[in-house]
Amino acid sequence: MPTQDTLQFLKNLEENNNREWFQAHRQDYETAKASFEKLCHEILFGLAKVQDDLVNTRVKDCIFRINRDIRFSKDKSPYKKFFSAAFGPGGRQSGRIDFFLQIQPDNQSTLGGGMWEPTSTHLASFRQEIDYNPAHLKGIIEKEEFRNYYPYISGDKVKLMPKGYTADHPDIELLKYKQLFFYHKFTDKEVIARDFAQQVIEGCVILKPYLDYLNELFYDNV
Repeated sequence: MPTQDTLQFLKNLEENNNREWFQAHRQDYETAKASFEKLCHEILFGLAKVQDDLVNTRVKDCIFRINRDIRFSKDKSPYKKFFSAAFGPGGRQSGRIDFFLQIQPDNQSTLGGGMWEPTSTHLASFRQEIDYNPAHLKGIIEKEEFRNYYPYISGDKVKLMPKGYTADHPDIELLKYKQLFFYHKFTDKEVIARDFAQQVIEGCVILKPYLDYLNELFYDNV
């Protein structure tokens, strides 16, 4: 499980984001990585009880590499300043909408999921579904439990009206979204708590109806 040393390693890495420092502190990295892997194992074990298609998923397939892809980035820092994982059937490359966990110091750890960088076809399907049956999605994301746990939304909106819809549409604000990703923040104190894995699992259970909605819309009806 993550400890204060795990978070401290990530803070040190952010301040010394270069290969020389990383190699000199390789053992610290391996220890911190092992603590994150143990956390992910507990989370995946718990999620498999509520989502059958995760039963045969391996932890190592859920965890993202700490190395950054800097080929097309102005920021040439070689390493991420966080540990992250996606829990989906088969791991992070499930091709579906998965639970995403990020462990980052200074109270920046998050759990979330949702529509992010959708294809034009998926975005059109999302808007069409809202137009035809807004109550389904709103019944999920406007529940008090959901809104209290996931108060943060990450997602750009179109500046003008989405094509085919007018400004007086009753759900125009939902239709404007190009992404709709909900997330919950954890404090460092919560991350290093003994029950953190269970906290994440409970958060995933709250988020699951929204992810199921998207996966059914995008993939299950194809």
